[in-house]
Amino acid sequence: MAVGIVHGDRMSIHLSRLVDNAPVHDAVLTVLLRGIVHPTVAEADGSYTLQTKDLDLPGAASVEFQVTQGTAREDLKGTLPAAAGSAKPEEKNSARQLWWWVLNFAVCIGFLMLISRRRKAAAHD
Repeated sequence: MAVGIVHGDRMSIHLSRLVDNAPVHDAVLTVLLRGIVHPTVAEADGSYTLQTKDLDLPGAASVEFQVTQGTAREDLKGTLPAAAGSAKPEEKNSARQLWWWVLNFAVCIGFLMLISRRRKAAAHD
């Protein structure tokens, strides 16, 4: 089983055996992402790391982990979902939030002015 965690242009991959869930440390792992084969680097903690700008590209992508251990080879396929944080929706939501606050303040100021005028009119009577 392979679990990949993506942060920007870097993916940390943890491999484990299905039989006993033991980590796989002595394998050669390559990742097929967007039709391009990428090698990984084995880390001291037993995980594997992939760093490529292809992880930052927008949209979902098919991904295939190619695990070779001795003479055995296994291909694990999946889909990398679209990145959750693109700049455009945040900017749109920020602008919408700003206009919401402006509208709220305008309504509050309008009510305060109305109350003030009524009090002044009542004081003159």
